[in-house]
Amino acid sequence: MKKIKPQTLKGFRDFLPEEMVIRQKVIRTLSEVFETYGFQPLETPALEYAETLLGKYGEEADRLVYTFKDKGSREVGLRYDLTVPVSRVLAQYQNQIPLPFKRYQIQTTWRAEKPQKGRYREFTQCDIDSLGSPSPLADAEIIAVIDDCLKKLGFEKFVIKINSRQVLFELMKGIGITEDKQLAVIRSLDKLEKTNPAEVKNELKKLELTEEKIKKLFSLINKVQPDENLKQLFNYLEWLGVSKDFYQFDPTLARGLDYYTGPIFEAIVEKPKIGSIVGGGRYDNLIADLGGPDIPATGVSFGLDRICDVIREENLWPELSPISTQVLVTIFSPEYLENSIAIANQLRTACLSTELYLDPETKIDKQLKYADKKGIPYVVIIGPEEIKKEAVTIKELKTGKQKTLSLDQVIKKLTPKE
Repeated sequence: MKKIKPQTLKGFRDFLPEEMVIRQKVIRTLSEVFETYGFQPLETPALEYAETLLGKYGEEADRLVYTFKDKGSREVGLRYDLTVPVSRVLAQYQNQIPLPFKRYQIQTTWRAEKPQKGRYREFTQCDIDSLGSPSPLADAEIIAVIDDCLKKLGFEKFVIKINSRQVLFELMKGIGITEDKQLAVIRSLDKLEKTNPAEVKNELKKLELTEEKIKKLFSLINKVQPDENLKQLFNYLEWLGVSKDFYQFDPTLARGLDYYTGPIFEAIVEKPKIGSIVGGGRYDNLIADLGGPDIPATGVSFGLDRICDVIREENLWPELSPISTQVLVTIFSPEYLENSIAIANQLRTACLSTELYLDPETKIDKQLKYADKKGIPYVVIIGPEEIKKEAVTIKELKTGKQKTLSLDQVIKKLTPKE
C-alpha cells in the first residue's frame, strides 16, 4: 500500500483540545444567551438540493457553493449558510410551526473560496432568526442579542454597524440607478472595506454606470440619514438597554448577499483586523422565493471561527485550561486494580472529572509524570498502606504536597465551592 502524507485539505482544519475548549465555551455561552431570549434549537441537513441553494445569494456567492451529483445523480450542494436552510424549513413545515418562530442553529457550513486569515472553506455558524414579524422590534432584539453575547464572551471594544437596504435602494433610485442594477451595485459597495474605492469604482463602471452617477453615489452615501424604520429600530435599542457606545448608523454598510431587504448589521472588533465577526439582516422575501408563504424574517450569524481566533489572539481567556480532568486515579500494582477502579467509580458518581490510568503494569512514577504532563492537578494513590487505613493518598502535583484522607474527605476537597 502506498504511504500517504497525513494532511488536511486547504481551508479545512483539525481542532486539538486546546482549541476545542475555547470553541465549546463560546458555543455554550452563545446558546445560553439565545435561550434567555426565547430562541429554540434547530438543525438541518448538510446537503440540500442545489436548486434550493442557488440563485439566493448572488452570482459571486453562488460560485462558492459546493455542488455535485450524488449517487442517485441528483444535483445537490453543501450548506453555504444557515439562512436559506431555515427559510426552506419554514416553507416546508409552514403548517406545523407557529409564528412568530424564533430559532437558533449552530452547524457547519462550506464555501469554496480562497482561504486567508479569518476565512475558511469549512466553518461553523451560530445563527439566530426571528421569523413572522415585520416589526423593527424583531431587528432590534437581534441586535440586543449580539450586544449581550459579545459582552458575555469578554469583548469590550466592538461596534455594531447598522444600515438598511431600503436606505440604499432609495439612494440609488434618487440618482437614477435602475432596479435591475441595484443588487450588483450593492455587491460592489460591500467590497469597500476589503479593497479601495478606486477598485469599487472600476466595478461600477463595468455595470455601465456613468461617471456622473458613480460620483453622485460616493458623494451622497456618507450624507444619507436613517429612514423612519431605522429611527424606530434605534428607539427600540434604547428601550432594550443597548448602549449607543456599541452601535452606530453606517450608510456605507451594504452586506453582499442578494436576499437582504431591510435593516442590515455587522459587528466588528478593534483588534485584530479580522473583518466582521457577526453579520445579518432582514430578508422578507426569501421564504416565499423557496415556495413558502409570505413570511417576514430577520436574523444574524455569529462566526464561531473568527470569534475564537479573536479570543486566542487577544488572550481574552488566559485562565481557560484544555484539561477538565480534576484527578487521575493511579494503579499501585496489578493486584490493586480493582480497588483503583472502585475509587474512580465513586469519584465519578460524585460528579468529579476522573481519569483512571489504563495500564496496570506501568510504574507509579511514570503515571505521575503522565498526569503532570497533561496538567491534571491531583492524583489519587491506593496501595497496601491505604487499604489498611481504609483511605487513599491524594497528591497535588503543583506543590508536591500529599495527604492520606478518607474518600469522603477527598470528594469534599475536590468538589468546587459554590
